[in-house]
Amino acid sequence: MQETLNYINENKQRFVDELFELLKIASISADPAYKNEVLKCADEVAKHLKNAGADRVEVCQTKGYPIVFGEKILDKNLPTVLVYGHYDVQPPDPLDLWKKPPFEPYIEKTELHPEGAIFARGSADDKGQFFMHVKAFEAMMKTNTLPCNVKFIIEGEEEVGSKNLEVFVKENTDKLSCDVILISDTHIYSNEQPTVTTGLRGLSYVEVEVEGPNRDLHSGLYGGAVPNPIHVLSRMIAKLIDEDGHITVDGFYDNVDVVSTEERAEMNKLKDDPEGFKKSIGLNGVEGEKGYTTLERTSIRPTLDCNGIWGGYTGEGAKTVIPSKAYAKISMRLVPYQTPAEITEKFTKYFEKIAPKNVKVKVSPHHGGMPYVLPSDTKEFLAAKKAMETAFGREVLPYRSGGSIPITAMFEQVLGAKSVLMGFGLDSDAIHSPNEHYGLFNFYKGIESIPLFFENYSKA
Repeated sequence: MQETLNYINENKQRFVDELFELLKIASISADPAYKNEVLKCADEVAKHLKNAGADRVEVCQTKGYPIVFGEKILDKNLPTVLVYGHYDVQPPDPLDLWKKPPFEPYIEKTELHPEGAIFARGSADDKGQFFMHVKAFEAMMKTNTLPCNVKFIIEGEEEVGSKNLEVFVKENTDKLSCDVILISDTHIYSNEQPTVTTGLRGLSYVEVEVEGPNRDLHSGLYGGAVPNPIHVLSRMIAKLIDEDGHITVDGFYDNVDVVSTEERAEMNKLKDDPEGFKKSIGLNGVEGEKGYTTLERTSIRPTLDCNGIWGGYTGEGAKTVIPSKAYAKISMRLVPYQTPAEITEKFTKYFEKIAPKNVKVKVSPHHGGMPYVLPSDTKEFLAAKKAMETAFGREVLPYRSGGSIPITAMFEQVLGAKSVLMGFGLDSDAIHSPNEHYGLFNFYKGIESIPLFFENYSKA
C-alpha cells in the first residue's frame, strides 16, 4: 500500500492539472444549448478510464446523455467494487455572483481550506469527487496493488434526475454485477471530524399552479376586487408549515421512522455547532422543527421547502398587473418508510383542500427518490470507516446526510448490493451555488482513502 501512496504523492500536481481540464468543459445537462459539451465530457471521462488502466471502456448511449462504463476484471472469484459518479453539472447561474468564470478553474486559499481549494462548477459535485476514484484506480494499476475487480458507471444526467440510469441498470444487470457500490457524491462533517454517510433522505418534488382570472388584469381597475394568484399562493405556502416548524400536510408523518434516543445521542457526538452553522451561511438565527437540533433537522427529519415562486411581471421597470397565474416549486425531503408516491399524493390532496374556492389549483409531480440507510455494523461501512481512519489519522463517525441520491435505493433493489457513500466534500463547498469549490486537502485525502477501502473490503 505504501507504494500506492507514494505514487499518489508523486503525481498530485498532475492529478489536479487533469481535473482542471475536465472542469473547463461546461457539461450542463439541464440546458440543451450545452449538448456538445456534455457529449465531449463523456468522451474525456472514457479517455481517463482507458489511460488509468481499464480493459473495457464504453460510452453507452441512452435516450438522453451517455453513460460511461469501464472495468478491470482480475479474477471472477475476487470481489467486485462498482464505482458510481456523474460528469454532468448544475447550471452556473447567477453568473454575476461568481468571482471568476465558473468554467475557468483556479485555486484559492480560504479559512476552511488553508492549503487551497479548487473553484469551478463541478469541482465538488461531482467531477472532483468521481475523478478521485479514477486517479486512485490509476495508482493501484501502476503499482500492481489492485486487490479486486472494479467497474465504473459514470452518468451524465444526475442533475436532471438520472432519467435514463434505471433503464440502463435494469438492461445491464450482468455487466454491472458487483458486491458493493462505492459513491463519492456526499460530504464529511468536517476535516477535523471525518464521517461516512450512512443515510440519505428521499425526495418528493412538485410544481404548483394557482389560476385566478382568465387573463392578466390592470391592477388599478381590478385590484382589491379579485383574487390575486400571487397573494393566494403565498398564503397557501405559508400554511404548509406551522409556528413549531411542523409540516401541516394531512398524514405527512404517518410512516416516519422514529430514531431512538440512543441513536440520536450517538449522532449528536458530531457536536451540533449552531454558531458555526449560522456564521457559515451568514445568518443570525436558525429555525426548524421544534424539539430537534440543527443536525437532526437536516438529517433524520422530513422537511418541506419552497424552491422558487413566480408570476406576473418580473422584467425591468413597472407593469401594474394582477397576474392570471402564479407558480411555485416545492420539494419535500423524506426519511425511511416515507415514499415519494405516498407523500406526493398527500401533498396534492392537502394543497387542493386549502385552496380558496375562487381559484383553480394544479399540482404537477416532478422526480422523486427513496430514502437510503446503510447500517453501521456492515462490512461495507466498516471497510470505509477503517480506510478513512487510516488516511485522516482520527476516528470516523457514521453520519446521516440531508440530501438525496435516489439511485442508491434503486441500485440495491436491482443489483442487490449496498452503496457506500464515502464522500469527501464539505457542506460549505457551495455546490449548486456560485463559487462552488473543493478543497485540495479533501481531494487528496479521497485519493488516499479509496485504495485503502479496496484493500479493507477485499479482506473482509
